[in-house]
Amino acid sequence: MSVIAAYNPSIRIPTVPNANPIAKVKEEAPAEETSAAPKVVEGVSVTISAEAFKSAGAAKSSNADIDDSGLDDNVKQVLKMIRQLKQQIAEKQAELAAIAAANNLSPEEARARTSALQSEISSLQAGLMSAQTSLAKSMKGMSAEDSMKAASLSM
Repeated sequence: MSVIAAYNPSIRIPTVPNANPIAKVKEEAPAEETSAAPKVVEGVSVTISAEAFKSAGAAKSSNADIDDSGLDDNVKQVLKMIRQLKQQIAEKQAELAAIAAANNLSPEEARARTSALQSEISSLQAGLMSAQTSLAKSMKGMSAEDSMKAASLSM
């Protein structure tokens, strides 16, 4: 995951438009002055859609059980990583099935795409195995109850 920082960023949250008719709004609004020079603003302006807020909430709720488990923070991170890797593997397998079902691809193109996806799946599975090994090492020092909780959350 990469994070790009910009100097002086600003975030703009969308607002619900006024439900008044346009003609009524024009009557109530004062005449705006227009200037010849454009307004200069430094930084980055970001508009976040309502769908983005919903999907951000969904991402938080998908790991809410891990966050509420009471396990160590490093174990929680490994469990979240395991879930993310499993989701990515499922997505790649779905893409692989879509390529197998596609009739519009030439055999060479289908083989090339299939090979690339299989390579990506192998890489993701290696990462998953590494994360599961890390979880197993972390579970050695846990109580039996915490170990059971971590094992059930990793499923």
